[in-house]
Amino acid sequence: MKKLALLAVGIFALGAIAFADNPLLINGAGATFPYPIYSKWFDTYHGKNPNLQFNYQSVGSGAGIKQVTEGTVDFGATDGPMNDDQLKAYQDKHGSGILHFPTVLGAVVPTYNVKGVNGTLNFTPEALAGIFLGKVTKWNDPAIGGANKGVDLPAEDIVVVHRSDGSGTTYIWTDYLSKVSDEWKSKVSKGTSVNWPVGLGGKGNEGVTGQLKQTPNAIGYVELIYAVQNNIPYGTVKNSSGNFVKADLASVTAAAAGAAKELPDDFRVSITNAPGKSAYPISSFTWLLVPEKIQDAGKRDAIKGFLKWMMTDGQGAVEALSYAKLPKEVVAKEEKAISKVQ
Repeated sequence: MKKLALLAVGIFALGAIAFADNPLLINGAGATFPYPIYSKWFDTYHGKNPNLQFNYQSVGSGAGIKQVTEGTVDFGATDGPMNDDQLKAYQDKHGSGILHFPTVLGAVVPTYNVKGVNGTLNFTPEALAGIFLGKVTKWNDPAIGGANKGVDLPAEDIVVVHRSDGSGTTYIWTDYLSKVSDEWKSKVSKGTSVNWPVGLGGKGNEGVTGQLKQTPNAIGYVELIYAVQNNIPYGTVKNSSGNFVKADLASVTAAAAGAAKELPDDFRVSITNAPGKSAYPISSFTWLLVPEKIQDAGKRDAIKGFLKWMMTDGQGAVEALSYAKLPKEVVAKEEKAISKVQ
């Protein structure tokens, strides 16, 4: 009996080792905006749960929505919430819905590489809309110079850089421009992909950052962490209260303050151009897209476990990567929503 018991223990141990060597794999794809924190989270969570492995492809929000709708990944990620048509397309294909779970708050910032300018530039909404519409074409244009007294801006052509792929970062940027410029709203509008009036394209936040660094007199938009990590300058933006505000943890949190108390049940909300003297105007939640119905019970339980951890312990890692924590009101509402995943 003792030999049989030892044999059984040995077989169990080998099985456990094999399971650890071949962990349950959960695949996701989508937004580049939160990739630094997602990468950190998935690595940390795997360390705590060796039998579970997340594989996340940072391919842009548009691709994330497409892949989760097609069912080629277990979850998606987006910086712009799915619209009603996209939700209907998912429902029609799967016979059930998909849920939005906010994960962190971040900011999109105007970044630039201007000859002879090393400091922080101020941008008004009118200047940003004018630049990306192709109407403000020189760096020393009064639309820019008026907010930057004493800065020697060159009489050089502005080179606009934008995302070439379907992007939640683009959604946030164009959502903001649509709120502050009627001309932008009518001619271009908002979306993960738009018909850009001018500019060069770069794939991902990484691609835009690369284009900016190698193109003199360029301006683009990237997620805050990419500007910080790549040590490229980014400007302040005049908010709805008339103050020039730089993106940081406090100003992004201030932008979310009002929305947190009036968050809709489906968590689809825009906080660009938010009210508040200290609110950074190009701020946003970013979301994980999780199917309501997950057939694989192991994956379903693993995803729900990760969501609970992400909303609580995981929030401790976000500020080191220049994201803002979820407000407590949002976390409380999300914890209840997890029960909808069946």
